[in-house]
Amino acid sequence: MEIPFLDNWLKRHDAEQVTVEPAAEYDPERAAAIAELLSECELLRVRAGQAGLELDDSPASLAALDQLPPRWRDDPEELPWLGNDAGLYLGTVIVRSVPGAAWHVWPGGHPVVQLASGREISVVEAGLDWAVNGAPQLSQVYAEAAEA
Repeated sequence: MEIPFLDNWLKRHDAEQVTVEPAAEYDPERAAAIAELLSECELLRVRAGQAGLELDDSPASLAALDQLPPRWRDDPEELPWLGNDAGLYLGTVIVRSVPGAAWHVWPGGHPVVQLASGREISVVEAGLDWAVNGAPQLSQVYAEAAEA
């Protein structure tokens, strides 16, 4: 099968020029610092607090968030920020309560949660979908991660 754009790319990128860098060593202090930074979710915590909900990083708090009236949809400027925070909060809950789950940050800076099975969950994308559409529910994404 001929794929013109792939053939052109292969001609420009000689196989001898492509190198694979060795994976960086796992640094537990760095991992803890990243996890702490990603868990801040300040805007979401403030908005949840205003609604009388304290976010305690538990799976039950995800179900409680799912039940909040989506008043944040009234502010189109705040919506993406809140959705981003919701995704980071979802990831925080998964990492803290699902055995073997850990944060993984792609080279471009996109954080995902990697499960023990190797499956990656794009939690920020899930948080944005939740904030904009109400689905998938955060507790549902958590339940699927916990089953894996």
